[in-house]
Amino acid sequence: MGNATLHLYPYFQGLTEIEGVIDYVATEICTSKQKKFSLITFVDTPGLVDGDMSYPFDVNNAILWLGDLADLIFVFFDPIGQALCKRTLNIVEEINHKHPDRMKFYLSKADEAGHESDRQRVLMQIVQELCKRPGLNKCGFDMPTIFVPTLQQKSSRCANQIEEACKEIEKTIQHTIQNTLNSLEKDCEQISDIIDSKLQQDAEAYSHNLRAKCRYGFFLLLGFLLPLLLAMAFLAGSLPKDLLLSTLGRDLTHALDAYLSPVQQLAKAIPDDYHLEALGGLLLFSLLLMLLARFTTCLKSRLSKREKRALLSKKEYVQGHVKDVKKQLYTEYLQQSISAYDL
Repeated sequence: MGNATLHLYPYFQGLTEIEGVIDYVATEICTSKQKKFSLITFVDTPGLVDGDMSYPFDVNNAILWLGDLADLIFVFFDPIGQALCKRTLNIVEEINHKHPDRMKFYLSKADEAGHESDRQRVLMQIVQELCKRPGLNKCGFDMPTIFVPTLQQKSSRCANQIEEACKEIEKTIQHTIQNTLNSLEKDCEQISDIIDSKLQQDAEAYSHNLRAKCRYGFFLLLGFLLPLLLAMAFLAGSLPKDLLLSTLGRDLTHALDAYLSPVQQLAKAIPDDYHLEALGGLLLFSLLLMLLARFTTCLKSRLSKREKRALLSKKEYVQGHVKDVKKQLYTEYLQQSISAYDL
């Protein structure tokens, strides 16, 4: 029943969003391998009638959802049933508006429509009703007549075009296989491009973070260096010369004087009355440099080594394994499509 069908065909999971549908879903398995039957999933929707007939679920929405999923949509008009009911034609018109290339119309049970003149009259009636609707009125409208020969109760001269429907199915299967294999290769390329893009972004983030860290270190060093030089110049100027020579030695003392002389000369150039203001300004400038280092350094997030290894592993798997599988599947498909001599 319904839940078993969803396990077998997970792409029907969307039906669970339509209340009540799953309770009325059933599956029948056919083991035949003729006419590519193993590659086909037929979905039979309930017949629609006008009037007060109510369904235990939103049948219109269910049919429209299935129409979006299906590769082919067969519309069977029964000559002895409710083929032309308004409800059916409304659904057909709405699906045809979205997927006109998938729609195929057939007159089913054509052998039960009576004589040839009766069949022609039924076909004309159906076509007239369809052409009344702008969405279904199109050039080159075709409606083959089909019936199941094994269910035929008496001989009929009606042309059975059911083989045309089988050919249409086979053509769609071939087209779908080709599209799937082509999409597989495109998906592999897209995955590889996405991985390359992520790795490139990570490399750019590394360069950005390296520049940001260098800028952060420069501002921070400059912010600490100015007060440090000022403090060292103050100590060098306040301590006796003999004490510095005996403690640091002649060479180190001369080097200290050479490095600190610009700071000392700058301090001497400032009038004594403004020393306190100059000190406050220097400390404020250092503080601004530290704040600048803090708020102008914005690091970008990067991939971890584990994440990069995982991405490279996925790229290698897609490029190496999946593409080889695609080539193998394409070769098998061609071998089934044409003779070995042509290959």
